[in-house]
Amino acid sequence: MAKAPTRKIIIAIDGTAGSGKSTLAALLARRYGYINIETGAMYRALALKAMEKGVSLDDGEALARLARQTNIELQARPEGNRVLLDGKDVTERVRQQDVTDGASRVSVHCAVREWMVNSQRKMGEGGGVVMEGRDIGTKVFPHAQVKIFLDAHPEVRGSRWFQQAPGAAPGQKSVLAELHARDQRDRTRAPSPLEPAPDAVLIDSTELDLEQVFQRAVEIVESKIG
Repeated sequence: MAKAPTRKIIIAIDGTAGSGKSTLAALLARRYGYINIETGAMYRALALKAMEKGVSLDDGEALARLARQTNIELQARPEGNRVLLDGKDVTERVRQQDVTDGASRVSVHCAVREWMVNSQRKMGEGGGVVMEGRDIGTKVFPHAQVKIFLDAHPEVRGSRWFQQAPGAAPGQKSVLAELHARDQRDRTRAPSPLEPAPDAVLIDSTELDLEQVFQRAVEIVESKIG
């Protein structure tokens, strides 16, 4: 593990679906001894609770009320965050495709995002965190010392996604179609549309492997911490 900077900073990683944000965040957190706050897991946990309670994923106000009655906890582990929903371990369940699809619908609601942003700020306000999502550098922590925006060509992201879970959908074309739909929702939603922060550093991983992306991110972080 590299020596962590004396001054605990916030590393914000945003990007498109399937671009590898979670993997990169986990690697950076491990390198610097930081806490990895996976915001996507928080949306998936709320979507799961809504599905279990029969709350419509299209009713923003009802979802916001549900959120205020919900406790979502992320516990750091070497192999990835453990996700607790009201004290129950839902780590594996929130990775399943129906919950992932539901989280994409839940995330478009202003009231839900406001609750999430407040929760995420509390979790990371002390620094020493890597936080990944879609509006971390623009909305949650606009003053983060390091901002990275990760992207890749949709076909490349779709191929990687399919290879990770080939049985999760009828076929690669289905995965790509869902990816395009999620990109459209993310970029056009009213609250916090997906876009790079003005001072974010873009990493296009279309022609890069994981090690190359990681090394580029390390260069960005260490250029900031000096």
